[in-house]
Amino acid sequence: MPYPGAVAVARWLWKRLRSIDRSRLPQGRHALTVALILLAPVLAGGACLDDAVAILTGSRDRAPQCEGSELCEGDMLKEMPAGESPGTGAAVWRPAVSTSWQWQLNGPVDLTVQADLFDIDLFDADAGLVRSLHSKGSKVVCYISAGSFEEWRPDAGRFPSEIKGSDLDGWPGERWLDIRRLDVLRTIMESRLDLCKEKGFDGVEFDNVDGYTNETGFPLTYADQLRYNRYLADAAHARGLSAGLKNDLEQVKDLLASFDWAMSEECFQNNECHLLRPFVDAGKAVFVVEYAMSREAFCSKAREMGFNAIRKRLDLDAWREVC
Repeated sequence: MPYPGAVAVARWLWKRLRSIDRSRLPQGRHALTVALILLAPVLAGGACLDDAVAILTGSRDRAPQCEGSELCEGDMLKEMPAGESPGTGAAVWRPAVSTSWQWQLNGPVDLTVQADLFDIDLFDADAGLVRSLHSKGSKVVCYISAGSFEEWRPDAGRFPSEIKGSDLDGWPGERWLDIRRLDVLRTIMESRLDLCKEKGFDGVEFDNVDGYTNETGFPLTYADQLRYNRYLADAAHARGLSAGLKNDLEQVKDLLASFDWAMSEECFQNNECHLLRPFVDAGKAVFVVEYAMSREAFCSKAREMGFNAIRKRLDLDAWREVC
């Protein structure tokens, strides 16, 4: 048998390659080289290896069947299953493309709501609440603001002043973070993720992860945001938590391989929902919330695009209207 670690890494690289924009070479070539080296011992015969080369280089779109080879049978060259985390083999839940959901960050969580997924606050929820939601058959995601400082949080004292930037417009007591300072933020965010895991959550919603498009008080760049967001997804996966990308629509193509699902506020209101199509195309769920628009104005389009859309009030209490 081939070394199983090589198989896992090769399959992860294969997944990443399929999401790389063709123009993003030589990054793709470097990954291709490593993938082929790792795949070579597990492929039987030159024909199968040729098939792998053809697919990984883009001259063929479908995975090879490798007929006649015992080692090639099954899914050696298919995408990594949703139940595995790249490089760890840890179980990671991934919501189905069609998943009903509830998002409630204020007030007692309404357990009478029928939804496949509940997105609730990390600090406000306890393990008992998560267990109660699980007993209903629902998955539960913890909300974490990974890009802002919130003065009311129990760990607020861990944030040094030098990484706190401008105020978030309309959100008193909240300030943007200098996401370049992973030397400081790493221990804070990983402690939060550890708590999310300890309470029994299945995944995490990372909020305010598009600081580079805002006036944060720091000269954040596109590359800074990519680095930070990929770090967050990797840290979640290392704990067996599903990772959701929130609102950072301009980086969807670059972050598609790292995140398990996406969430957007008012993409229909802002005429930018098309930027989320790559998630659905990749078999990953997209959750959309609208505040000002009526359901009649966006629900039919959301269903057509394969999005899970709801209407909420801005205070994000238990009230919702479902498409």
